[in-house]
Amino acid sequence: MRELVWDKTLSVAVDEIDEDHRRLVELFNIFSRAVEENDPPEYREAVLDELIACTIWHFRHEERLMLKYDYPGFAGHKAEHDDLVESAAEFQKKYLQHEGKMDEADFDYLEQWLTGHILVVDMKLGEWLAGVM
Repeated sequence: MRELVWDKTLSVAVDEIDEDHRRLVELFNIFSRAVEENDPPEYREAVLDELIACTIWHFRHEERLMLKYDYPGFAGHKAEHDDLVESAAEFQKKYLQHEGKMDEADFDYLEQWLTGHILVVDMKLGEWLAGVM
């Protein structure tokens, strides 16, 4: 089973964003356990759908903060959000087409999809927001 652990390396030092990220890590872990334990397909699909829906909500939350505080990297950050949402939809489609079968490469992709954005793009946003909030 693939499990993500929330720690300070994932913190962007903005509480409300960190809270969102903790929830996304929690949903990733719930999904991972559901796949590992071979929970019913409908349950696994519901968890994956919730993970994606919460991610989309979280992106809008970040975008609202970027607009409020006039973040200079808004356009690029939003473009990355849009790309991630599109790739999540493609992942979900593939997952459903393969009847919920996942291998290590799929988990690697999903983990990178979640943490890669936080560790690179969101860290820059966190630095900016910490200075203006």
